[in-house]
Formats: sequence, C-alpha cells, structure tokens
Amino acid sequence: MIDGPSALADLIARARKAEAVGLDTEFVWERTYYPRLGVVQLSLAEDDVHLLDAPALGDLSALGELLADASVVKVLHDAQQDLTLLARATGALPRNVFDTQRAGGFVGFLSTLSLQALVNELVGVHLPKEETRTDWLRRPLSAKQLAYAEEDVRYLPRMRRLLLDAAESRGRRAWMEEEMARYDDPALYNEAPVEEALSRVKVPGFNRLSGRQRAVLRELAIWREAEARRADLPRRFVLPDEALGDLARVGADDLQRLAPLTPKQRERYGRAILTAGERGRTLPPEAWPRSPDRSEDEDVVAARTLVAQALVAGRAASEGLDPALVAPKAEVRALVEAGPAADPERHPLLRGWRRQFVGEDLLRLLGGDAAVALDPDAGWPRLA
Repeated sequence: MIDGPSALADLIARARKAEAVGLDTEFVWERTYYPRLGVVQLSLAEDDVHLLDAPALGDLSALGELLADASVVKVLHDAQQDLTLLARATGALPRNVFDTQRAGGFVGFLSTLSLQALVNELVGVHLPKEETRTDWLRRPLSAKQLAYAEEDVRYLPRMRRLLLDAAESRGRRAWMEEEMARYDDPALYNEAPVEEALSRVKVPGFNRLSGRQRAVLRELAIWREAEARRADLPRRFVLPDEALGDLARVGADDLQRLAPLTPKQRERYGRAILTAGERGRTLPPEAWPRSPDRSEDEDVVAARTLVAQALVAGRAASEGLDPALVAPKAEVRALVEAGPAADPERHPLLRGWRRQFVGEDLLRLLGGDAAVALDPDAGWPRLA
C-alpha cells in the first residue's frame, strides 16, 4: 500500500498521463456523520493496481489533482458517494467522470446493477464479496482485504471501453457521454442545506401532527442536523427520530417536560432544543411545513402519473434502456404536476437526451394531444 507522500506523488504523475483510471474507495461509516476513508483504490491497467492508505497519508491533495484533471477519465461504479467522499477528502471537485453503473443502463443492463454483476456480464470474472463489511481503518489489512480492494478497480478501465463500444453500436454514445457530464456539476458535491433536514425524519403518525407541531419538528430536525455535523455524529446518536416526534408533540417548551430525553441528553441539548421549539411555535401558519394530506385532485395526478410512467417504461423497453435511468417515479410525477408549461430547468425529463427520447411526447400527453394514445396490447402509451 502507498502510505507516503513521495510514492503518492509518483503514482499521481503516472496516472495523469493515462487516458482513464479506475477509482474506488473503502470507508467506515457507523459511528460518525461523515464517512471515514480507509483505502482509495486506483488502477491504471489490469496489472497496474494500487492501494492508497488514506489514514497514513493524511494529505490527499495530490489525489485531488488527479480528480480535478479534466484530461483523464476517472472510471467508477455507482460514482456519486465515492466522488462526494473524495471531494471532501481532497478538497478538489471531480472532472471527467465515467460511471459504469449508469452507463450500463444505456446498453441493456439495469442502471442499479452491482459491480460484481456487471463485471461478470462484461468481463466474465466473478469478484469476491467476503470483505464488503470489513473494518477498513484497522491495520494491518489482511491479504484477503487487499485482494478484494484491488479487484474492485482492476477491470474498470476495460469496462468503460466495452460500454462505450456497446453504446456506439446502438447509437447511444452521445447520450451516454451527456449523462456522464452531470458529474462535472459542482453542486453535486455540496452538502444538502440543513433547512431540508425534515425530509430525512421518519416519525410515526406524522400525518396527524398539527401545523404548529410540524413547524416545531422541522426546527428540531434543523437543529439536530447542524449538531450532528458539528460533532461528526450520526443523527440518531444526537437524538433518534422518535424522540424528535415526541418533542414536537409535547411542544418542547419546558425543560421539565422534555420526557423523551435522557438526563444526559437534557443536560447536553436541553437549552438548544427549547430554542428550536420556540422558533417553531412562533412561526406564522403560512410558514408551517405543508400538510401531507391528499389534495382534491390527488387521484387525477396519480392516474396521469401512471400513464406517463407507462409511456416512459414502454419507450425504454422498446429501445433497450433502463426506465429507472430515464426517470424515477418522483421526476415523472413532478412533471405531471407542473403540466405542459413545465420549466425545463426544473425537470430533467425536459432537458438533453431525455427530452429527445421521451420528454416531448410526455408534454404532448400532458397537453391532451390526441396523437398520443394508449396501446392496450402493449400496455403503454404509443404515438398514434
């Protein structure tokens, strides 16, 4: 393993001369808010694979130079989490990324296929799975751990070439390359605003909370998110979701009423919880989180969403694309709710290759164009 700055600098210098390099990370994420990086794997070729000892190296800015080098393709599988971790560890924003998982969705594979399954399909090699839940911070790593880590990146450059060739033969290479350009967006690597913390809270009976209780719950979720980041602790280690829900119900307006808290939690967080609860209770009704109750036209929206999803699924099936790559249900529903006047900047289905593939027809469908009909034999909408 590479554990010194000189060896790392030499490797990065060689890597920056390559057309493409494979990248992967191994980390531990059990008792911290942020994942702790254990190993970074880097492959220049199938017989040229290297492991970086992240804790020993400490400073990974040299790796950041490679990550940000637009002249070298960085090949990863299911890239988003690894790239976010690497961007945080190196201080560099990724450029020129190729995600083999998403690429597979253009050429007949599921865009959620595991690395082991895709390597088997493309290369005919069975990767080991024994070390998927290992402690990557413990040293020394075993021979099995080292071999597992190396195999995760060994075939990535070859897989990229095979996927590009398959896309070329199907006339999908430009679409695939457009999809990969999404990883150049710096916004992908920003932390979600703490103001969105309520969306990650799961509370039994949420639908039965009053508007003011939802406002209190949102302020408590925002406080917990900020505290978890500050202390680098999992959210549940600060307070579990159930405690947030209980605090929202009782009002969180008196230290003696904070029954959901342990004495230690009351001592450590009591004053901050009271402050957050006060913010929520004093918000005017127009600032309360929107009620999740069904709207009067919910049934209409749900029915139209099903028809729009059928159009996406049918078109994807006929063209050999994974429907989940084209659009998840949430994006289809958002477009249905926006209607034919939807803003392309807010709806991925109306931009780039997705608009060409199915977006225009979805707009026609939502606009009531009679040229889009339901084919009862095929089970999805088709152009009449």
